[in-house]
Amino acid sequence: MDRSCMYGKRNLTEFQKGVEEFCRTALEYSTTTNDEGFYCPCVDCSNVMKVDSIKLLREHIICRGFRQDYYVWIWHGEEGVYKGNSNVNYHLSEQLVENENTVQTDIHIQEEPIQAEPNLEIGEGNGADSGEENIDDDSDKDEDQLNEMLNGVEDHFRTRSVFDSLTEACELPLYPGCNNHNKLSAVLTLFNIKAKHGWSDTSFTELLEALQYMFPEGNQLPKSNYYTKKLLCPLDLGYIKIDACPNDCILYRNEYVDLHKCPRCGKSRYKLGDGILFDTSRKYPSANILWYLPIIPRLIHLFSIKKHAKLLRWYMDRRKKDGKLRHPADSPQWEIIDDKYPEFKNEVRNLRLGLSTNGMNPYGSLSSLHRTWPVSLVIYNLPPWLCMNRKYMMLSLLISGPKQPGNNIDVYLAPLIDDLKKLCDEGITMFDARANENFTLRAMLFCTINDFPDYGNLSGYKVKGKNPCLICEDDMKSTYLTHSRKYVYLDNRRFLKRFHPYRKKKLPFNGRKK
Repeated sequence: MDRSCMYGKRNLTEFQKGVEEFCRTALEYSTTTNDEGFYCPCVDCSNVMKVDSIKLLREHIICRGFRQDYYVWIWHGEEGVYKGNSNVNYHLSEQLVENENTVQTDIHIQEEPIQAEPNLEIGEGNGADSGEENIDDDSDKDEDQLNEMLNGVEDHFRTRSVFDSLTEACELPLYPGCNNHNKLSAVLTLFNIKAKHGWSDTSFTELLEALQYMFPEGNQLPKSNYYTKKLLCPLDLGYIKIDACPNDCILYRNEYVDLHKCPRCGKSRYKLGDGILFDTSRKYPSANILWYLPIIPRLIHLFSIKKHAKLLRWYMDRRKKDGKLRHPADSPQWEIIDDKYPEFKNEVRNLRLGLSTNGMNPYGSLSSLHRTWPVSLVIYNLPPWLCMNRKYMMLSLLISGPKQPGNNIDVYLAPLIDDLKKLCDEGITMFDARANENFTLRAMLFCTINDFPDYGNLSGYKVKGKNPCLICEDDMKSTYLTHSRKYVYLDNRRFLKRFHPYRKKKLPFNGRKK
């Protein structure tokens, strides 16, 4: 039988016959060896996990696909060689019957060695069905890419001395004779652990002091949290604090940057106590602040590392294109954009972004009414298992509250919209570390991710009242309750089948048949 059919479309008859042959082979081998369970060769289990029944084994293979490069079924009683599209394998059942006490070993004899499976952690599997089981959600296990990162962002440091100090820290061993870590990589590893587990600055300083005594003399660890931040500060992508009107009227930027009170509502820009007059010679705390984290420098950093630059082409190079909806690139919306903007489509590195926002309580107390609104961006060029990975999600805005911006959220989105317009209309010249060339990157907002009230705030569509449905619009049937002073929507029986019994009932509904 042609084993290549196991990697074709799963709705074909050849694939179904291949699954039945495999299940028959696995059952015969299990009966011969009296082994409990079956090793499952689906892309998730990958011959590591066992299933209890043939039925479950069949379901795993049909739903998840067959493990790549598993042509000789050595885990299910075969050995031999695989030539082209035909197999000359034979079962070991006769040998096992002759010697039941023989311990089965994984013998895989072949004329030409099968290529080792690619590193699926970075999305190099053959299609969307392969490689998901090896995706590591934690970025702490990435290989050391400090030199590659520093070379990619060398031009973006403000002074040459800052870059030279980081390069020196990258070349300096942690202690004399240390081959595993240099000064910069060790400090980054420790600081990532601090951030991940929420350590205080004091506890981190105490840890550094303890490690100073544990490591050999002459080690290069910083003495305290202060010196650690001083070393890592040049690697920070930075943020911008923008003052905002307490009533969400304007941001104090562009033409309003030098004003001290809102030109629309007259509210002061600063927190002033009762009876205190504003004095231009003094500094006052801002009444409301927007935190903006520019997205363009972060995109430059992504493309400056070969692994990330390769992942940003995954939807075109590695996506399985079989007509099934596995990725946003398989959606009709993606195709419509490609047809409408062919120039954008021709550059596969152009980014399609999703915007997500919602209010949250930063204090974790149910009694607090404080609301902070983060605005995040996700990159849909990535594989589906990495799109929502925290490593690749970009926090772009943080609206500090204490109240929700409501329909005035567009005021706070202005800095992000300016950058998105620049990326969409003009593009940004940046370096692709994988292709080793400069190119013009463009990006567009593909979709938004939010609940229904936030949809109304972002789009400006009315999502409450008489006609709140964005699909039905004027065809929406609503009833106003005079005493409750609100609209309710009772006319949903019209979506039932014509002779449904609920259409004839009056009392449980509005007193009328439908």
